[in-house]
Amino acid sequence: MINSTQVSYFTLAAYFDTGSFKYLFFLLILSLYVFIICANVLLIVVICMNRSLHEPMYLFLCSLFVNELFGSTGLFPFLLVQILSDIHTVSAPFCFLLIYCAHSYGACEFWTLAIMSYDRYLAICYPLQYHIRMSSKKIAMLIALTWLYSFLVHILIVFGLTAPLQLCGNIINKVSCDNYSVVKLACSDTRANNIFGLVHMFTVIFALIILILFSYIRILIVCFSGSKQTRQKALSTCTPHLASLLNFSFGAFFEIVQSRFDMNYLPNMLRIFLSLYWFTFQPLINPLLYGLQMSTIRIVCRRLPRSCCSAPSLVCAASGL
Repeated sequence: MINSTQVSYFTLAAYFDTGSFKYLFFLLILSLYVFIICANVLLIVVICMNRSLHEPMYLFLCSLFVNELFGSTGLFPFLLVQILSDIHTVSAPFCFLLIYCAHSYGACEFWTLAIMSYDRYLAICYPLQYHIRMSSKKIAMLIALTWLYSFLVHILIVFGLTAPLQLCGNIINKVSCDNYSVVKLACSDTRANNIFGLVHMFTVIFALIILILFSYIRILIVCFSGSKQTRQKALSTCTPHLASLLNFSFGAFFEIVQSRFDMNYLPNMLRIFLSLYWFTFQPLINPLLYGLQMSTIRIVCRRLPRSCCSAPSLVCAASGL
């Protein structure tokens, strides 16, 4: 039996010997990380530099892209080091830090997507009252609430509930640290973790799901009862968000299944893919979805290289003229 005073590190058992292919995997993961950083930073700069994009939807998108940078940076550098390493261990404090980053990223992503659903509902169902209902003060409050909740609550979850547990093992069958995998190693009472998890699921998570469903049911009602122009507008603004929401839901589902059920019968590569899906495909697909699907962002991105060629044009672009 291993008690909590002896668990100073965790072994990540999902890694396997790939020989010289590890350099190929390293380059692939590095390329994905560089693309995620460049794409999200580009869209953040485009939104911040152009006053025409200082609308509620784009400000929420900017918050979403910042969270993508945070989430991917919380995983990819660690993953790159582990790919090249022959010993796949991580110290206990750093493991809990990775868990905190993962949970904060996921919570912030879910909150932002839920608020964006509500924003689309107001824009389509109440277009004349939209800027009154979604004022600058309300936007700032919603974004601040999203980030404060995501980061403060998960300090309690990770460092208040999970870290103090007495552990009877130190092997995690994943490529990165996972909260539920650590809780499963506990030989002390985990009722507080279970109760908090259930309360959190049936209050916050369930409430956000209801908000998303309510928003899109109302949007569908307006689309079916409105004109062709209304349907086209709703489709063009909601398609990227729905695709992002579905992609996030698939990633969360894979993460839950991977953590709570025995997946040893699956090939190692498939298990690794499922465990990384959440952190790779969401920050990878979101810039493509919003950058390519939304005409306003496409137009501004096309103008950006030309505006950078001359100082006067750059000043005009920055001032939104």
